[in-house]
Amino acid sequence: MAIMGRREDGQNASQRPTRTEAVDTHTILGQEAKFEGKLTFEGAVRIDGNFEGEILTDDILLVGPTAQVRAELKVGSIVIHGFVEGNITAKESVEIKAPARVRGNINSPNLTIERGVRFDGTCQMSGDGAKSKKN
Repeated sequence: MAIMGRREDGQNASQRPTRTEAVDTHTILGQEAKFEGKLTFEGAVRIDGNFEGEILTDDILLVGPTAQVRAELKVGSIVIHGFVEGNITAKESVEIKAPARVRGNINSPNLTIERGVRFDGTCQMSGDGAKSKKN
């Protein structure tokens, strides 16, 4: 099942979904789900409900627009459309899509924040993403 808005309308290559947008999810915590504790997984997981605790994976976490996540996150990649409160450490990338709200610190080699997002925290980019000129 492709998720997160894959489009088939002839858009150019720069508008195509990123790898983290067009993944097949293995597990979905639905909008009515409330989960507390430690979540570890392989593959892709999408959260649309409420989660509180800790999330550990080397793979992809998708936070849907109705999600409320309060957790320490250590992931391979993450795409956020909903609310996340907690520190995020990503090995590959963090994508924050409007109208997401993120409260916490981010450590990732790649970070994308869309216009319309609310981000309260700090960001540290490590790896190749840290090679920028300082003014």
